Amino acid sequence: MIQQVNITLPELGRGFHLVTSYITSELPELPEAGLVNIFIQHTSAALTLNENADPSVRDDFETIFNKLVRENDPDYTHTLEGSDDMPAHAKGSILGASLTIPVAKHRLALGMWQGIYLCEFRNYGGPRRLVVTVYS
Repeated sequence: MIQQVNITLPELGRGFHLVTSYITSELPELPEAGLVNIFIQHTSAALTLNENADPSVRDDFETIFNKLVRENDPDYTHTLEGSDDMPAHAKGSILGASLTIPVAKHRLALGMWQGIYLCEFRNYGGPRRLVVTVYS
């Protein structure tokens, strides 16, 4: 059986945001075993799994990605939407638009220290839409 829900995350501002509890609160009842795919419908934000305990990890991710893909590069040609837009697209492609997480015992089978991040790469990205598909 396949179930699908749409979730809209509120505007969270630029950075790496732990959104696990927000997403799980919007999920339908999960099967005993299966898979959940979470897909973000945007090209300037991404999803990833990482450390869910120490917020400094999220700050360091922001630092690393800003060094990896810098703004205001004179070689960029896609500049109409602001200096943060082209770097946001590149960062989004590096991390990706979806996560697939196993389900065990009616819960996401995340590791003890794993959390779902919304990676917001725009200064003002707005609300972000997710499509969540549950496979049982």
